[in-house]
Amino acid sequence: MPLSEHHRRHIIELLEQGQDLPPDYKHLLFPPERQEYELVYAGKEREEDILAETMAVPLQPVKTFGGNGDDWHNMLVFGDNLQAMKTLLQWKAEGRLVNPDGSRGVKLVYIDPPFGTGDVYTISDDPGAGYSAKVRGAQYIEFVRKRLIFLRELLTNDGSIYVRTDYHFGSYVRVIMDEVFGRQNLRNEIAVKRTRTLKGEARRFHTSTDTIYFYSRGEDNLFNGFRLEKEKPEWVEMHLPGERKDESLLYRTFFGKMYKAPPGRRWVLSQEAIDDAIARGLIKENPNGGLPLFLSKFQTLGSNWTDIPGYSKTHNYPTENSEVLLERVIMSSSNPGDIVLDAFAGSGTTLAVAEKLGRRWIGIDCGKLAIYTIQKRMLTLREGIGNKGKPLRPRPFTLYNAGLYDFSQLKRLPWEEWRRFGLLLFQCRDEPHTVGGVQLDGYRGADDVLVFNHLQHGGVVLGYGFIDDLHAQIGGKVGARFFIIAPAASVTFLEDYIDKDRTRYYILRIPYSIINELHSRDFEAITQPVDESQVNETVEAVGFDFIRLPEVECEYRIAPREGQLMDEAVIQIKTFKSRAMVKGATQKGNLETLSMVMVDYDYDGEVFALDAVFYATDIEKNGWEIRLPLEALGKQVMIIYIDIYGNEYREIKTPTEFQAQGAAHA
Repeated sequence: MPLSEHHRRHIIELLEQGQDLPPDYKHLLFPPERQEYELVYAGKEREEDILAETMAVPLQPVKTFGGNGDDWHNMLVFGDNLQAMKTLLQWKAEGRLVNPDGSRGVKLVYIDPPFGTGDVYTISDDPGAGYSAKVRGAQYIEFVRKRLIFLRELLTNDGSIYVRTDYHFGSYVRVIMDEVFGRQNLRNEIAVKRTRTLKGEARRFHTSTDTIYFYSRGEDNLFNGFRLEKEKPEWVEMHLPGERKDESLLYRTFFGKMYKAPPGRRWVLSQEAIDDAIARGLIKENPNGGLPLFLSKFQTLGSNWTDIPGYSKTHNYPTENSEVLLERVIMSSSNPGDIVLDAFAGSGTTLAVAEKLGRRWIGIDCGKLAIYTIQKRMLTLREGIGNKGKPLRPRPFTLYNAGLYDFSQLKRLPWEEWRRFGLLLFQCRDEPHTVGGVQLDGYRGADDVLVFNHLQHGGVVLGYGFIDDLHAQIGGKVGARFFIIAPAASVTFLEDYIDKDRTRYYILRIPYSIINELHSRDFEAITQPVDESQVNETVEAVGFDFIRLPEVECEYRIAPREGQLMDEAVIQIKTFKSRAMVKGATQKGNLETLSMVMVDYDYDGEVFALDAVFYATDIEKNGWEIRLPLEALGKQVMIIYIDIYGNEYREIKTPTEFQAQGAAHA
């Protein structure tokens, strides 16, 4: 496919200016060769377009747990994983993701993406407690493929990826992994136990396993393997199938006597290892006169992992992978200090086990339920796999927003940080240059960009006069489009652009209502579920927005518990309206934009520790009431109301405040 006119013009301009081409452009100029075979379906995009055109979004630190922000901190990212990974790919290029061996990137990836089906997987006796991943067919395959492409680019050359899937689309996932990683880099197809049952299996065998596809980035991947301790040690001979061309390697000395490996076999241990094992009493002479025997306490793990649980109920999160499963993955394909990434972090099993095994970690998820589940989990870890043993204090980790930002924090940034954030937010390259004597900040594509310094001289504004003066200096020296990034409050006119001669001056406001003319597709907000069946739905969010507190009005009271003598704390939601600037949000009526309500029964004043979640569909069925066990409430309760776009409104209440019929307003 030929280069677009936009890319061709941009490349020519960069070459004329003697500048380097962005790393993404290697995929445009040198697209990968077509595979021997590949999956063809509607909506399939070119790899080079996916890598070049995906929007990178800045990672805004929200809170650091257990540290001061210096050096490496483990990362928990709320946002669309595709956009977040584009930013992480830039971090890799800048040398910000480095493993102890000096390799750049992520050493290990584990993902358990939604399975792209309509099946319901129950997590308890409650038939409504489960999830349903409803994206099907080509749309689902492309959703996964895009992420696999970025994950491959994020991996180190010796890195590995493990992808869990089920029987519905597993065969297609394997084909696209062959395309993305190369068929020669398939290492294993691993069978794992599926502990959930499905309806409608009366006329077929029960589906009892899922599949994990284990691929490497290249031929020389890091692999430690994994050993299982035998219930009862046994004495065995020490040879395996496989001949040695070097005759000297066929011989080993035991107790002063030389032995040759049997035909077609080879010795397992080196002579040095044999001498050490003899000294430790692990090798003895064969009482039957045969080859010496080794006391085998372990067996090598194969690709059948059905001996362990595939899922866990420890944190009551849909599709929570078990810690023993992740222990095998992380031990096998990483070393202490290596970076482990889970782009569908869910309940945080990958991150928790990485922490326990001394790895560094990055977790990404677009669900607020996942973020708060992980936050609590990481702060209540126990040393042992399976959440057993003594409490474990995690190393510092930072929560980031990617695509939904707190503007009040941005306004407090010093100028240089504000300038950089603005350039990143609108996909501009940070390349200062001068045109007509005016210092500009970078480029958006091939077009010039100026970040308006609203902090100059104690505060200035951007009005028509500024545009007139700017055009008088650079008019005729810039292209058809020129971009100015500025705080919305500093712009005195309403237009999104102003035309001067042949140049259109676009104003990119922060906060920003999207100008669709600038993008090939509309921006889409991250959406939060309104019931548990939607928790793991595949959602793709493109672009960014700013946090806007919803309008909330509630009544708090004490009421009798139905059928019992004890009372309950009751939250009656009267008003809930989202103030998000997302398209269509303002047309929704009262209570239509509520996603869920989360509660910390005993808030410590520092960290919200999720105790209960109530989904909008269930709240509506209960007459927009939420009932809390009065005996579970501590000195104060934190309540978080979340709209379907991820915006939060927080309340702190004491048990005594439930006595009066008070109201809370945003």
